[in-house]
Amino acid sequence: MLFTIIISKPNKTSYDQLKAFQLIVLLNTLGKLIEKVIVERLQFTVVHNDFIHPSQLGSLKFKSTTDAGVALTHIVQLGWSKGKSSSTLTFDISQFFPSLNHNLLTCILDKAGFDPKVTSFFTNYLVSRRTKYMWNEFSSPHFDVNIGVGQGSALSPILFSLYFSPFLYILENRLKNLRIPVSILSFVNDSLIVAQNKSFDISNSQLFCSYNVLTKLLDSFGLVIKHSKTKIFHFSQSQDIWDLSLITNYRFTNTSIFTPIKLSQQSSV
Repeated sequence: MLFTIIISKPNKTSYDQLKAFQLIVLLNTLGKLIEKVIVERLQFTVVHNDFIHPSQLGSLKFKSTTDAGVALTHIVQLGWSKGKSSSTLTFDISQFFPSLNHNLLTCILDKAGFDPKVTSFFTNYLVSRRTKYMWNEFSSPHFDVNIGVGQGSALSPILFSLYFSPFLYILENRLKNLRIPVSILSFVNDSLIVAQNKSFDISNSQLFCSYNVLTKLLDSFGLVIKHSKTKIFHFSQSQDIWDLSLITNYRFTNTSIFTPIKLSQQSSV
């Protein structure tokens, strides 16, 4: 059984919505130590057998936000050397830790090449979980937890990386089959797609098509994009003033989700 502590997020104008609160799972000290040992072994195995998608740069040892920045800078400058501008579409997965499907996660662990005993352990670890929610002096009854992994648990980041890796491989293959030449970078629940062309119109079209594909694929994984945070950034060497807009109404929302932002060569990337 887990204890889930409800903590209000700071600097919120209103606390009448659930997203204004953070759910943190608490474990005893020995439990945290055991989880960290398991995480070390999981990371060693998935790195050894190359299961993790190369574009994943978060929740893993020796990979950080600095690596993500360096990778994006390299992609942008490589495009500039070929006379192409780069356009990136960034998207954020909403409630990713609480949304992981347990059955799918155990199947992925089996495909990742772990010993059957490890898969069996996680099957027992994930199935029939219960938690009690605590907020200040309030303590709830026990509730079944059929999906998700606890935020605050040392196991959650590596389990999410394992869960998200097949998605990236499938997305990459589908985009290749559609002949959409884009690159992908992922940092935990924040990811971006990069298109490089001499025409921004072509890049915008490629990014929009990619967004349609990944949104439908995420749905099959039980994950949802937070459309209000989706943005497009353009990296160009051109010093000309240009007016570019990609204001598109997506079928899942009534508001515009794309915001054009221009970064020149002098801007930090």
